[in-house]
Amino acid sequence: MSLKDELQKIIHGEVEDSAQAREQVSRDASLFRVVPEVVVRPKDAADVCSLVQWALLQKEQHPDSHISLTARSAGTDMSGGPLNDSIIIDMTAHLNNLLSVAVASSPDAPTAAVKGEKTGVAVVEPGMYFHDFDKETKKQNFELPSYTASRELNTVGGMAANNSGGEKNLKYGKTARYVEEMDVVLGDGQVHTLKRLAGDELKTKLEEAGFEGDLYRKVAVLLTTHRDIITNATPKVEKNSSGYALWDIGDPEGKNGGEPWMNLARLMVGAQGTLGIITKIKYSLVHPKPYAAMTVLFLDNLAELGPLVPQVLMSKPDSFESYDDNTLKLGTKYFPEFAKQMKMGIISLGFAFLPEVWMVLVGGAPKLVLLAEFRADTQAEALAAAKKLAKEIRETQPHVGVRVAKNERAARKYWVIRRESFNLLRQKVRGMRTAPFIDDFVVPPSTMPEFLPRLEKILDNYPHLTHTIAGHVGDGNFHIIPLVDPKDPTLRATINEVSHKVYDLVLLYGGSITGEHNDGLVRTPYVEKMFGRDMYGLFLDIKKIFDPHNIFNPGKKVGLTSAASLAKLDLPPAIKS
Repeated sequence: MSLKDELQKIIHGEVEDSAQAREQVSRDASLFRVVPEVVVRPKDAADVCSLVQWALLQKEQHPDSHISLTARSAGTDMSGGPLNDSIIIDMTAHLNNLLSVAVASSPDAPTAAVKGEKTGVAVVEPGMYFHDFDKETKKQNFELPSYTASRELNTVGGMAANNSGGEKNLKYGKTARYVEEMDVVLGDGQVHTLKRLAGDELKTKLEEAGFEGDLYRKVAVLLTTHRDIITNATPKVEKNSSGYALWDIGDPEGKNGGEPWMNLARLMVGAQGTLGIITKIKYSLVHPKPYAAMTVLFLDNLAELGPLVPQVLMSKPDSFESYDDNTLKLGTKYFPEFAKQMKMGIISLGFAFLPEVWMVLVGGAPKLVLLAEFRADTQAEALAAAKKLAKEIRETQPHVGVRVAKNERAARKYWVIRRESFNLLRQKVRGMRTAPFIDDFVVPPSTMPEFLPRLEKILDNYPHLTHTIAGHVGDGNFHIIPLVDPKDPTLRATINEVSHKVYDLVLLYGGSITGEHNDGLVRTPYVEKMFGRDMYGLFLDIKKIFDPHNIFNPGKKVGLTSAASLAKLDLPPAIKS
């Protein structure tokens, strides 16, 4: 009996093993290609349970079996996270429903974004696309503010699996802040609801017999026994999606002065489906500010970032984003694509971009463009904040170019360039391919004037790696996207060499190898380098506690060498020495 027929007998959803179906899920937005044996589209959580139970049975009967399960949603991951050579579980086909949206019963919930703001809650299945989710929550004037630049393409489940963040992270934080609870199929093949437990509720759980109680006890022992290792290895930057968030999942003994607590849902956020398969998420939501204005800053010298970044941050913008000269040139070049995005005619768009085009023609593109957006309950309030910052910058930083986009429509052209640059690179630059392998590091913002020139010095040694820089300058999170010749037989060696040099530099400055895109196939080989041997050992322990048979998305977060990662790149064979 074929694998397809065997799986079809145990679930109500569809199972496909055609070459076309398998090829469709063999890639994401990364450089990797991994072709699975089958694609499964579960109807519901019961189907997911059946798949896990079946996989456990296979492992018990055949311990050396390579059978494994990888959940996949939209495939927008840039790390190779949802790729696997065994069984891909497509969550978008059926597990894609919004189950409820309501006002939060407790406005002071621990994950509430900004104290005092009106909050809501939504219960949703992981395969729902964010743009559909956002449309429905906006009907009740709520928003999940951790959306990414790929908001038109990704799903809410992928956001949780990667602990995604985006342009609003500076004020609202990443996805982990909004996950109230999760339903997850764990290593016993059953659905478990994970959420924050504290005080007597946690005590009861730790005394509970059975699989779930045992899980909590093992994690509690790990947290208490290795407290010093975890504390010392906790990332020192604002954003991180690497490793397992052991520093953020509990204080089982109340050693920090409060009541004992644990939150295993927080452990699942950012775990990339390596500890279990998410089937339902309860998100907290915020009330979005309806009006916006933006201060736009043009820098000719990266050294100007030194005094500029703290000055902008003191004004408390909602977003503080950036993109470089290559990105701006790309934006001014592809008017038709941007006209479509902005729902404007070519002539209207040309007038909108006229100041930027003139700037490029007369003085060349600025080295970096910074976008500080202010949102408020009235347009006057938002505009006043943007004008105030612009005035301060003109008075204190006369060499910095300053413009004010007076409303959301005026700011939209800058946002479209920032959000769409990666897609334009993928689609428009002929003969070259985007290569996201150093695409998501984070450094302390105060180090950027020193760090960025050293980064550029590394990249300048590889002139065949044309690249763009865009990112969340407010928290030091940059996306470096090189353009490469996919036929270059030296590319594997270059990727390996550049990755080591860049990540060594990032860690030298106390940063993180990934702020929001996660580890996946591309960065898992560097996780031990980032956290150290002792902390990496704890990550291995967590994986064994939750997934002793290694059936959940193996080779992500832990257990992947550089050689094994490079072997999965969708590139020509390397040159033989």
